Amino acid sequence: MTALAHLHSLAQPDTAQRDDVFANIAQDIYAQGYCIQPMALPPDLAEDLWAYVQQTGRHKFDAAGIGRGQAFLKNEFVRTDEILWINGDTQVGQRWLNWTEALKQYLNRRLLLGLFSFESHFSHYAPGDYYKRHMDAFRCQANRVLTVVAYLNPGWDSTDGGELVLYRDESDHQGIKVTPLMGTLAVFLSEEFPHEVLPAKRDRYAIAGWYRVNGSVANRIDPPR
Repeated sequence: MTALAHLHSLAQPDTAQRDDVFANIAQDIYAQGYCIQPMALPPDLAEDLWAYVQQTGRHKFDAAGIGRGQAFLKNEFVRTDEILWINGDTQVGQRWLNWTEALKQYLNRRLLLGLFSFESHFSHYAPGDYYKRHMDAFRCQANRVLTVVAYLNPGWDSTDGGELVLYRDESDHQGIKVTPLMGTLAVFLSEEFPHEVLPAKRDRYAIAGWYRVNGSVANRIDPPR
């Protein structure tokens, strides 16, 4: 076996596993508008992202708010978490963005969603923090199309709380609970599913991201955030 063939043989299992994850996401989004997939994130990437947030000083996180630009507002009645935007200026951050770019290309080929750009941030919920029921986008008022949440919490137990609750529609008051265990991925249509984050008993880390369509008009550029 040549050196090049050996490299290809090493790469194929990871690529095949990634494509299986992407295929499951596409199938679930097409069938029901959401996908909850444990151990979907590559283990080495999940562990490196978790290590990064553990090493990052809390002073680099900002209190989260609601709205964009001039409409941005900090509202502790709605949410009490803190965030750190991912801009690709670190190696692990760029690896995450590369992975989400590959997912974007796959979903555009399979589902013709027209996904254009992606924005994401780390989120940290201290014990007792929450994010009350909300929507990530409202019909015809925003261009967020698809929400992606990746969880970074090793050894998370059901008694630790902090679940994402995904509601099928506005009339749903029970919802689907997602345990924020390391490597679990939740993907859903941003305009379709109200959701909330329940208080946790220990520090809870995740990445929240959104795929957007191109909302630029004439000379007005629609920024990612």
